[in-house]
Amino acid sequence: MCWPSGRPSQGAELQASYAEQFTREYGCTEAEWLGWLPAALGEGEVQRAGRQLAQRWADQPEAGLRLEWAVLPPRVIGLAVLPRLQVGFSFTGLDGAQRFRYMRRFDLYMMRGGG
Repeated sequence: MCWPSGRPSQGAELQASYAEQFTREYGCTEAEWLGWLPAALGEGEVQRAGRQLAQRWADQPEAGLRLEWAVLPPRVIGLAVLPRLQVGFSFTGLDGAQRFRYMRRFDLYMMRGGG
């Protein structure tokens, strides 16, 4: 994406690919994350136990996603205190193109305005 001036905008592009397993850090509280999560997950059977979640899809019973998260100490920048949440993603039975489609939707739901 570009600004009206034609210069590329920073951070506007999504990732080009997603590994089967990866970890991310989100700047939100656990309560915020859990509030956004149902819409980001979309369709599929979801089972949650504590800070772990598993998702399966009826049309692909061998495929799944497992999420595990942990609350991290807040990031302090001067007087600003930012919450942090570490989230581990683990896909099974999905190829690179399927992971990309899934995460593109997930990322769009999890993006928050800023700047």
